[in-house]
Amino acid sequence: MNTVLASLDRVTNPINKAGDELLPILARLVFAGVLVHYFWKSGVTKLGDGIFGIFNPSLGAYAQIFPKAMEAVGFDVSQLTFFHWAVVFGGTVAEFVLPLLIIIGLFTRLAAVGMIGFIVVQSLTDLYGHNGFANGVLGAWFDRFPDGVILDQRAFWVLCLLILVFKGAGVLSVDRFLFKSAP
Repeated sequence: MNTVLASLDRVTNPINKAGDELLPILARLVFAGVLVHYFWKSGVTKLGDGIFGIFNPSLGAYAQIFPKAMEAVGFDVSQLTFFHWAVVFGGTVAEFVLPLLIIIGLFTRLAAVGMIGFIVVQSLTDLYGHNGFANGVLGAWFDRFPDGVILDQRAFWVLCLLILVFKGAGVLSVDRFLFKSAP
């Protein structure tokens, strides 16, 4: 039996080492190929007019992030507080910066944690702010339908990001260049 286990170790150890190097690169590639345009396009919809539009978010930005608050003030942004502006500004910046950091592999673990937090807040906003429970977008695990927008899709998004949290950015990254000892 020990011979069988030793043989199995000899076969699987190279696979494990390859996985440690390949999984982070593949996770970043999948993130770039599947999600980066989604987040950047969403970020663009939040920009106000002009070159400094990021500092003057669009009406749609507030409506996306604070739908019930916007409805309560008759969609008059001037009635919202500095807190509302700061959240919209921070969320907009995050939609551009965090994906970029993940793609180039800079501060990847921190950026991936930030994206996971962003996805959680986004999901809660979709469910509570945009009545996602009533619109049937929650989905359910362990059913036969793999297309629930919140639970099903976003679980895969978070899984991709968790690979980066636990494994780092991989060998082809700015992290590896800057921090030679980074895994």
